[in-house]
Amino acid sequence: MRALNRFIQVDWQQGTVQAEAGVTLAEILAISIPQGWFLSVTPGTQFATLGGAIANDVHGKNHHLRGTFGNHVRRLGLLRHNEGVLTCSPTEHPEFYTSTIGGLGLTGIIVWAEIQLIPIRTSQIDSTVVRFGNLGEFFSLSAELDHQHEYSVAWIDCLAKGTQTGRGVFIVGDHARYGSLEVDERAKLSMPLTPPVSLINNLSLQAFNNMYWRVHPAQSTRKRGDYEPFFYPLDRILHWNRIYGRRGFQQYQCVIPDAVAEVVMHELLEAIADSGQGSFLAVLKRCGNIASPGLLSFPLPGTSLALDFPQKADLVRLFARLDAIVRESGGRLYPAKDAHMTGGDFRKAYPAWERLEALRDPSLNSHFWKRVTA
Repeated sequence: MRALNRFIQVDWQQGTVQAEAGVTLAEILAISIPQGWFLSVTPGTQFATLGGAIANDVHGKNHHLRGTFGNHVRRLGLLRHNEGVLTCSPTEHPEFYTSTIGGLGLTGIIVWAEIQLIPIRTSQIDSTVVRFGNLGEFFSLSAELDHQHEYSVAWIDCLAKGTQTGRGVFIVGDHARYGSLEVDERAKLSMPLTPPVSLINNLSLQAFNNMYWRVHPAQSTRKRGDYEPFFYPLDRILHWNRIYGRRGFQQYQCVIPDAVAEVVMHELLEAIADSGQGSFLAVLKRCGNIASPGLLSFPLPGTSLALDFPQKADLVRLFARLDAIVRESGGRLYPAKDAHMTGGDFRKAYPAWERLEALRDPSLNSHFWKRVTA
C-alpha cells in the first residue's frame, strides 16, 4: 500500500495526523518531531506503514502506560467490497473499527487513518541502563522501575543456563525535558549481500551474548541519546535480515499472564537453552492492563518474549515444545510474527476470531487465516 503515501491533514495544536495508509511511521516522525510531537506508540521499526501498524495493532516499550497503537487511532477509512469507503470510529461503524484494529487486513483495505500523537520537548531520550544476572532480577527491576518511566524493555541472553538463566540488560527511558527537536537523518549502513549460510550460529551467538552482557554496566547508569537508536536499533542497518543467509529466519513471540509469568518464562528459556538454538535479538518486556479496542489484539497483562531464530529443521521440535508451555500457561502467540501457529492454539487464544470472520471482507483472505481457522 506504499502508493497511498500522502498526508491529508495535520493539527499541531491538538497533535493529530490524518494520512493515507501507506505512509510510514518514519515519515510521520519526520514531520511531527520538529513540531514537538511523537508517536503515542511505536513498534521496534519505523519502516512499518500506518495501515500495517493498525492491522497488526502493534505495541511498544510503553504498553504499560499507553496500550497498543489501536488505542490512539481516532478514526479510519475502510474500503470494502461493494460498499465503498466507510469512516470507522468508536461511534461510526464501530464494529468495523474494532475488527479492523488488529484485524490482519481482513476486514477491507485501510485507505487512511487519523491518529493521536503525544507532546515532546526534544527528540532525545534520557535512559537508564543496568545489566541483571537472572530472570528473577528482571522481574524485580521491572516492578521497581516500569511505573516510573514511559518506556521499559530488556534484552536477554537466551543461551544462559543455571543460575544465570534469563540474564540480560534492562533499559528504561523517557523523552528528555530539554534539547533540540531534530529528526535523525544520519546515513544508514547496509548488509550488501546474502551469504550462502547464516552468520548466526551457536558460536557467534555465545560470543555476542557474552560480550553484549559484559559491556553494559553492573550499576544503573544514566545517559542521553537520540530517539532512533533507542526505539529502532536494527533500522540503522538496512537489509539486516540478510545475515541469516538464504534460508532466512523465523520469529517467535508470546505473552504469558502475570500470575505465572516468572515461572513460565524460566521454563521457556530453559527449553531454548537446552535446544542450543538461540536468538541474538531476544526482547523481554512487561505488558500493562490497558485494553485495546481491537478484537484480536495480542498483548495481555503479563510478560512478552520475542525471539528471532535462524531457519532450521530443528525449529519444528523446539517450537512445538515452546507452544505447549505457552498453551498450558494460558498465554498466546503474536499473529503478526507467526508462521507456524496451530488452528487450535489460535482459536483458543483469540476467541473473538469468529466475530472477525463474520465481518471479513468476502474478497479478502490470507494463508494465515486459512491455516488457523480451518
